[in-house]
Amino acid sequence: MGIRIYKPTSAGRRNSSVNDYAELTVSRPEKTLCKRIKKHGGRNHHGKITVRFRGGGARRIYRLIDFKRNKDGVSGTVATVEYDPNRTCFISLVQYEDGEKRYILAPMGIRVGEAVESGEICEPKAGNAMPLAAIPSGMEIHNIEMTAGQGGKLCRGAGNAARIAAKDGNWVSIILPSGEMRMVRKECRATIGRVSNPDHQRVRIGKAGRKRHMGKKPHVRGKAMNPVAHPMGGGEGRANGGRHPCSPTGVLAKGGKTRNPRNKNNSRIIRRRKNKRNGQLVL
Repeated sequence: MGIRIYKPTSAGRRNSSVNDYAELTVSRPEKTLCKRIKKHGGRNHHGKITVRFRGGGARRIYRLIDFKRNKDGVSGTVATVEYDPNRTCFISLVQYEDGEKRYILAPMGIRVGEAVESGEICEPKAGNAMPLAAIPSGMEIHNIEMTAGQGGKLCRGAGNAARIAAKDGNWVSIILPSGEMRMVRKECRATIGRVSNPDHQRVRIGKAGRKRHMGKKPHVRGKAMNPVAHPMGGGEGRANGGRHPCSPTGVLAKGGKTRNPRNKNNSRIIRRRKNKRNGQLVL
């Protein structure tokens, strides 16, 4: 893995870099595990834009990923390590002994030909999926379920990993990459290891065109708009809005709590995530 920096032959090249993708083994995905996805440009079923600054971009083919890892007792062999345009990490194609093929999130350091398994009785090594009760404390894990059988929800981004802190009865305490500590049922599954492609965050986009290829349009500041388009628009000269930052509909953008208080998962949080800028807890 590594970052490739080009010669500054143009203004766009000067400040951009790309991943060298040295770990990838094939360039075309498995056709039986792919499907088309339709883009909506941030619009809902009425055609109204609900998420701004989205649209366009290169066409993507969705790869069906096995987040549940529920194929117990059947050994699989890693056939490929592939690029997935729909996520920041790499994916691996696993060929099982019974002939079935499935895509999984590729853990860091996985190689073609390695064996992977899932279930309570398997070796705790990178790529194997096990219930949290069977994973030794202190190990790095990813693709963690929040509800048993639902599929992995936590720690799926490139380079992420959580760590098992303690076990108490039917609950397991894990520390997430954000610093948050939460309890998860011991029946929930997780995959051992750290997610692949940790250099993703070091890549510099460099120019606006690459953002457009990702389907992201220019993000316009509210204070740069007219009063008819945004509550913070208008004014003589470079006005600073004259009010607290808000959305186009007037919803305050700073200081408000966005987490749903009725979410039952809130009661399982032992320690809130930390603000990485000053190391203080975010309440």
